[in-house]
Amino acid sequence: MNQVARLLAYGRRYWARLSASVVLMAIAGAAQAAMILIIRQVFDRVLVDKPVSGPIPLLPKPVLGFNPDLAQIIPLEHRGILAIVAVAIVGVFFIKGVCDYFGNYLVSYAGYSSVTDLRNAVFDKVLKQGAEFFEAHSTGELMSSIMNDVDKVQVATSQILADLLRQTFAAIASLFAMLIVDPQLTLISLVVLPAVMLPTTRIGRRIRRTSRNTQERQADLNQILQETLSGHMVVKAFSAEGYESNRFRAAARRLLKTNVRYVLQQGLSAPMIDMLAAATIVGLLWYVKVQMKAGAALTAGSFSMFIIALILLLEPVKRLVGIHNIFQQARGASVKIFEYLDRAEEVVEKPGAAMLAGFTKSVVFERVGFHYPAAPQGFQISGLDLEVKAGEVVALVGASGGGKTTIANLVPRFYDVTAGTVKIDGQDVRDLNLASLRKAIGLVAQDTFLFNDTVASNIAYGRADMPATDIQRAAEAALAHDFILRLPEGYRTVIGDRGTKLSGGQRQRIAIARALLKNAPILILDEATSHLDTESEMLVQGALANLMEHRTVIVIAHRLSTIRRANKIVVLEKGRIREMGTHEELMALGGIYQRLHELQFEDAGTVVDL
Repeated sequence: MNQVARLLAYGRRYWARLSASVVLMAIAGAAQAAMILIIRQVFDRVLVDKPVSGPIPLLPKPVLGFNPDLAQIIPLEHRGILAIVAVAIVGVFFIKGVCDYFGNYLVSYAGYSSVTDLRNAVFDKVLKQGAEFFEAHSTGELMSSIMNDVDKVQVATSQILADLLRQTFAAIASLFAMLIVDPQLTLISLVVLPAVMLPTTRIGRRIRRTSRNTQERQADLNQILQETLSGHMVVKAFSAEGYESNRFRAAARRLLKTNVRYVLQQGLSAPMIDMLAAATIVGLLWYVKVQMKAGAALTAGSFSMFIIALILLLEPVKRLVGIHNIFQQARGASVKIFEYLDRAEEVVEKPGAAMLAGFTKSVVFERVGFHYPAAPQGFQISGLDLEVKAGEVVALVGASGGGKTTIANLVPRFYDVTAGTVKIDGQDVRDLNLASLRKAIGLVAQDTFLFNDTVASNIAYGRADMPATDIQRAAEAALAHDFILRLPEGYRTVIGDRGTKLSGGQRQRIAIARALLKNAPILILDEATSHLDTESEMLVQGALANLMEHRTVIVIAHRLSTIRRANKIVVLEKGRIREMGTHEELMALGGIYQRLHELQFEDAGTVVDL
């Protein structure tokens, strides 16, 4: 029940609406009890002494909507009571309808609001997780939890919570009416309740397990969908449409099986309750007949009211059992939600962390050690010492897997070191406020990520109030302004998912404009010119030259032509620094760098300098 308590805790902010809805639903339940009591009066005080000589017509005669034969049913002396009863029936239904409507609105509002708070909390928690978390969880899985799992909880805490209050008070109202008629008969009728509750409890546990399986199957389906749509070009290039279709169909079949299992489990409770209720009514008829023969004072109206109340009690009981099953489904769905909420963040900001006011001296790696948490015996950095002075351009080179990107990712704390320290101006990055640390660092990566938004919004990402003139100046410095003006709507052009409407070079220059607008003193360039044609590379090189001006730059490059003028070139191999120096010094050394350089340029023509 811990999960239910945590879910309900999100409703505390809306206690006033929930309390008001409880009161309104209670009034609606009382109105139903009054309705049952009115039925008793109809049988015992209105519909008595009926001198009907012939059959009562099924349809009234069309004389102003009044059937004169109906007058024979109700004697003259009872027609005043009929008027009172008629007014009471209309009044009770009106009160019940109004209270039910507003009670349902208030509890649904509180439920939807609570789940919105829950979804926001999950999203915020996921955003704060480090890179390790996103490596361990697929995009489809995370999307399924934030959307589908929370939707299951939303159903339980909005529509179903309203129905829970409604059906609970309706059941109490019917039970109250039964107790008024005959407490002993009521207790006899309720003997069957344990026979209903025990099996439905077991069914609820199975439903919870099935619900968790359903959510996992849904996550699998989402993952296949996300991968196939994002990689549609690869799918088409390899003629793999049939393969992806089969994957999707297989996942859909697995989801279908778990959904059908849920329907079978959910549907068991209703026929069980119906059969037990039918047996109870038959037993009551036999019991009452015996009691009346023995002279028991039970009028036809009282017994009719009792049976009606019992039948009215049957529907809330069935609904409450169904609600119980839906809550079990929500509990199953909430497992993954609370798993995310309870997960410790890998990169945590210390309480009272210092603000990084600026950058003036250096970035220093002191005896740094690191291994990926998911693979502690795999790639490792050990005992790395490196200083990047303010204003320097330091290039990290080496074969793939040497640790270039990993070292760069330690500066903005995408990961935390496992040994040693990374310092900016003498302060350990783990002691700094994360927002101020990352504000001082700009990033242009090989895999440029752009959002399905306008060009202007992508350049000014995260700063909606940025003036258009500043955005344009950044685009001009990134050599992007001219091609932006040629787009259909200029800076207002929506560039598609991940910027698919732009070429690779154009996407890269938008990313450079974004970094220019951020104006961070430290810049990380991670393979920023790879996979570009010669013309695009020339343009991006020019834009990068503007971006690097008056900044401290860490460049990660496979193309050695881009880092010839770096102040310091660091050659990495298996997480260790093997060589360090300028281009000329490393070439004279005749080591790893020289071999890499010769491999890349033995057939090359002209060299493009950064």
